[in-house]
Amino acid sequence: MYSIPVSCFDLDYTLDCGQVFRWSKEDDWWHGVVQGDYVHAFYEQEVGTLYIDSRLPVEFFVKYFRLDDDLPYIFSSIDHDIYIHEAISKYRGLRLIRQDPWECLVSYMIATASNIPRIMKSIEKLSRLLGEEIVDGIYAFPEISALASCCGEDLCDCSLGFRARRLVKAARIIESGELDLYGLYDMDYFQAKKQLMNIEGIGDKVADCILLFSYGKMEAFPVDTHVDKVIRNYYSDSFEEPYTKPKMAEWARSYFGPYCGYAQQYLFYQHRLEGKLGSGID
Repeated sequence: MYSIPVSCFDLDYTLDCGQVFRWSKEDDWWHGVVQGDYVHAFYEQEVGTLYIDSRLPVEFFVKYFRLDDDLPYIFSSIDHDIYIHEAISKYRGLRLIRQDPWECLVSYMIATASNIPRIMKSIEKLSRLLGEEIVDGIYAFPEISALASCCGEDLCDCSLGFRARRLVKAARIIESGELDLYGLYDMDYFQAKKQLMNIEGIGDKVADCILLFSYGKMEAFPVDTHVDKVIRNYYSDSFEEPYTKPKMAEWARSYFGPYCGYAQQYLFYQHRLEGKLGSGID
């Protein structure tokens, strides 16, 4: 076990906000499967220290939790109105995560037309079926080759429905080299998004989730049902109908600037928990 000093961080918000699906909390500790390891994490708010029990090096978690992000600067960049100000004030310390691109891609393809508990169960079942056992009953996320060698029927017990065939197809595309997952790091946001959307099952929102939560492309602004309601209810003066997700994301890039991805997650999380914005700050 080792410790990492970090200020302006909240582990609960970061892991509970819906961007990752393989962490759970028991008492004060979070337990998750990351990069083939079973990890235990605890943040002591009073002293600003993150404790990690893992075989992975400290540098990995500095990158994974984006502890190198200057959150006060990012907040000053996006804090343009009472709604985002309230979300920042209430959930300060939530950080975006740099996830593995393959796991993130599959996770958000599974997330289509689903909810967080169901997504978590499906990913767990998929990992049990195709992943390597790390410790008793804990399985790593499946490798690309493991999923590519399946057919849709092999995944019937994973509660994936129509997504099963799409996941196998995506794995085969990536395994063949038709899509270079790691090459997307070197592309700009729009080029990378176009590449991802060539895969069946990756639409506008899913592509933005992948680009934001694994590639760190802050221009991405995923518009799901929560964010759609936020924009319609609180920022409608900026729009002329019809409302479309690409139009909303384009507005967000212009309004919130280069860190609009952070604004998205704060607005999403508050609306998901509270169902409204602008109710006042405690």
